[in-house]
Amino acid sequence: MHPLAELLIAFAAGLIFAAGLTLSGMTQPEKVIALLDLKELLAGPFPGRWDGSLTFVALGALLIALLGYALTPRASIKPWFTRSFVLAAGRQSDGRLISGAVLFGVGWGLSGYSPATALASLLIGQLDTVIFVLAMLPGMWVARRL
Repeated sequence: MHPLAELLIAFAAGLIFAAGLTLSGMTQPEKVIALLDLKELLAGPFPGRWDGSLTFVALGALLIALLGYALTPRASIKPWFTRSFVLAAGRQSDGRLISGAVLFGVGWGLSGYSPATALASLLIGQLDTVIFVLAMLPGMWVARRL
């Protein structure tokens, strides 16, 4: 496949992903923080700030991913735009994976942004999103060198 075609397909996939994040509300940090506020959830039968609506977004994404991983290798499905699927070979958790997951979770819980939602939110142009992305980029650079 021509490199430009690969780039255009990746760009289109990114746009669709960003649109899904935006439409679902995942790009609203206050909504994400309200979901992750377990103290409010555990406070009583009618939590004030807790908002579980994004739980359905996460469960829907998880279900689709599980179906994809379960069906793809067995069904002899060929990818449309490349020669083969690239699946993670390793199944072991190492220190780098665990520390990365902890940093991701802490950052997401404190700011309400993940790398994907921050990039999708850049078009809105809010200062906090720009600051988050500018702080995230050096962190990504350092992580690649560890």
